[in-house]
Formats: sequence, C-alpha cells, structure tokens
Amino acid sequence: MRDYKPLIFSVLGLLLCFALPNHALEISPEQARQLGEQIWKNECKKSIAGLTSWNAGEEFASLGIGHFIWHPKGSDSPFKESFPTLIKFLCKQGIALPNWLMQADGCPWKTREEFLAAQDEKKLTRLRQLLLENIDLQIYFMFERLEKSLPILVENLTSEEQNKIHTQFCQLSESVTGTYALLDYVNFKGEGVSPQERYQGIGWGLRQVLLGMNPSSEPVKEFARSASAVLKNRVENSPPQRNEKRWLEGWLNRVQTYVTYSANG
Repeated sequence: MRDYKPLIFSVLGLLLCFALPNHALEISPEQARQLGEQIWKNECKKSIAGLTSWNAGEEFASLGIGHFIWHPKGSDSPFKESFPTLIKFLCKQGIALPNWLMQADGCPWKTREEFLAAQDEKKLTRLRQLLLENIDLQIYFMFERLEKSLPILVENLTSEEQNKIHTQFCQLSESVTGTYALLDYVNFKGEGVSPQERYQGIGWGLRQVLLGMNPSSEPVKEFARSASAVLKNRVENSPPQRNEKRWLEGWLNRVQTYVTYSANG
C-alpha cells in the first residue's frame, strides 16, 4: 500500500474549510484501506471480474472498485461519468497507463454486448490488473471527490439549507462509520446537484440525503434512513421502462451497511 498521508491531510483540509474549532477527522491508512474494500464489496462483492462491469439495463461501463461510470462516445445518458477523471488522476500519480486508455475518446465498447464479448481480451484483462494494483489510489480519488463536492453541495441553496448540510456533514465526518456513509453515497449516487440527474424534477444524491435528515444523536442511522427514503422516491419517480424496482432491494441493503459497518485500527 502507498503512503496515505496525503489522503488524510486532504480530508482534514476538507473539514477545516468549515472553520469549526476542534473538528478533525483522523483516519489511519488501514481504516482507509478498509473503507475502499467495503465500497468494492458493495459494488461487486470484491470480485476481480467485477472491476470491469456493464450492468444490464445501463448505457455505460462501470469500472474499478467504485464502479466509476464510463460512457461510450456520443452517449446521451444523464448520469455523470467519473472514470475519465480517475484515469487523469492515476496519470498524475505517475501510474503507467496503456496507450489505448490514454487516447480513448469515450468507452471504446459501444454496447454491453460488445463489452461482455471482450472480457477475456487483452485490453480488459490488463485494465482489471491495473485497477487491482491501484486500489489505494482509487480510495484517494474517492476522498478527493468528496472534498471537492462540498462547495457544490451548498450552491444556490438558502442559508438555512446550507447550514443544515454543513451541520449534518460535519457531524457524520466525526466518525469512521459516518465518513464511510458520506464517501460511499457520493460515489454511489453522486452529489445530487446536476439538473440532468433528476426524475420528475427530483434528485437522489448526497445533497438530497443530507437535506432529508432530521436532528439525531445517531447521525449514521439517520443518514441511512434518509438515504433509503431518497432511493425509494427515485424508483417511484423513475421512467417505467427503466424498471428500477429490480435494483431497489440491493440499494437499500447497501445503505444499511452504513449502520453495521465497523473498522479496526
């Protein structure tokens, strides 16, 4: 595993932006690794094959431990992609990447059928190995996304809503379990600020979950409750042809891991 000090300081900087006294998050390298492995388990049961996935009913590939979205060129999918940003991040960290990946203009496989047929070919085999060898950097990438999401979450909100997001976020980030909930959900369903990521005008991201929380002495449980409500609402509002009900049970099971998660170290 690589040195996690930059990751830890990045998260500390994230919290200091709120200018809250005596507020600091301490995550050990081992805890950071465990967080990443739990997210990998959530996405594909820590399967190496699952590092290069394309789920039925979706218009994009899902890659890495966080199932980062990669759209084929010309895709009109409303869902925000993050795999190209991960590739740029890995490149900045000095990771040697294959030429085809550096030069790719969108996911080179246009359909799920093409992608599945290529699973045992050299490109995807080597891509899985690359992702497997750089699990720690994918964790760092996810933390960086969480850090960058904070100013976005409070844009164009009332002062009351901004204060609520600040309060809930900081309360959650005081524990490793709360940090896991924030990290996983923003990677899982996004920030919730894109106008394109809406059904009937309503989003389903981290912003919606934080705004839906009530004051609680058990913030992680309250976050899981709010997340479940947001996801149920998404399914109710979704286009019938997407048949999102098939995913709801798994989504709800996932957010319950926020309550049951434990990390050592």
